[in-house]
Amino acid sequence: MRNVLSCPFCQPNERVLLENETAYVVMSNPRKVPGHMLVIPKKHYLIPKELSQNEIIDIFNLIFKLEDRLIPELGIGCDIRQNYRPFQKQSNLKIDHIHFHVIPRSFKDYIYNTVEKFETDIFVKLDDLERKSIEKLIKG
Repeated sequence: MRNVLSCPFCQPNERVLLENETAYVVMSNPRKVPGHMLVIPKKHYLIPKELSQNEIIDIFNLIFKLEDRLIPELGIGCDIRQNYRPFQKQSNLKIDHIHFHVIPRSFKDYIYNTVEKFETDIFVKLDDLERKSIEKLIKG
């Protein structure tokens, strides 16, 4: 169920850095790294597939604009993430309003040193059985 009244993304106020017709950008608070931003549709949606084609275009135009400004100026890259986790309750770390994270990244940065350097063991080689079962699921 949508609870727009308690949604902090439905009333961003003075936090908006950039915007277009259907989406806007704010700094993430809390944030993972300096410059961590969120691109958020102006309408309240829970599920990514609810976005219209125009909203998707507007969201990615803002993402591309952020990348165009961040990457050359800071000499970095960016992770773009969207998390859909209906199994988690809303909290200060999880908002029930679809949004996209733009996370500036650099070689061996804070995220790498605190989390990612330990993730190498979770990657496993894709085997034929898994590939075929997922392929069947996707292709029908």
